[in-house]
Amino acid sequence: MKKVLIAIVVIVAAVLGLALTQPDSFTVQRSATIKAPPEKIIGYINDFHQWAAWSPWEKLDPNMKRTFEGPVSGQGAVYAWIGNDEVGQGRMEITENSPPSKVVIKLDFIKPFKSTNQAIFALQPQGDSTVVTWTMNGPSQFITKLMTVFVSMDKMIGKDFEQGLSQLKAVAEK
Repeated sequence: MKKVLIAIVVIVAAVLGLALTQPDSFTVQRSATIKAPPEKIIGYINDFHQWAAWSPWEKLDPNMKRTFEGPVSGQGAVYAWIGNDEVGQGRMEITENSPPSKVVIKLDFIKPFKSTNQAIFALQPQGDSTVVTWTMNGPSQFITKLMTVFVSMDKMIGKDFEQGLSQLKAVAEK
C-alpha cells in the first residue's frame, strides 16, 4: 500500500512538474480560402448577430442565453453568453475593426474558468477569393498548462476553428 501511495505521489508530482515547463502563452491559428470578397465575409465576423450562422459553438447549447451591447457591429460591439458546460460563460468585445481586412476581439471566459484571450480575424484578398485567418492567443494559466500536458491547445480548439471557418465558407459563398 505504501509503494502505491508513493507511486501516486511521484506521478502527480511529475505531471505538476511538466505543467510548470509548458509555455506561458499559446497561439492557435487556422486559415481557409473562401470564394467571396472580403467585404461580404467581414459582415459575418464584425456583427455578432451573424455568428449564429457560422460559429462552431452556437449549436452546442440550444438554450444558451445571449446578450448584445453597444453598436450592432464593429468596434465596441459586445456579445455575452451563458450556457451549458460545453459553452460556459463569457463575453466578447470587438476592440479593433478595420473593414474589410481585420477584426480584433477581446475574449473573456468566465466559466468554466476565467481567462482573457485575443481573437484576430485577418482577411486577405486573393483573386476572386479571400484567405481568412483566425488566430487566438493568450496567456497560459496554470490550469491551461496542466491540460496541455495531456493535449495541446491547438488540438483542443483547432478543430473548432476548422469547423467555424468551414461554416463561414458555406454561408459566405451562398
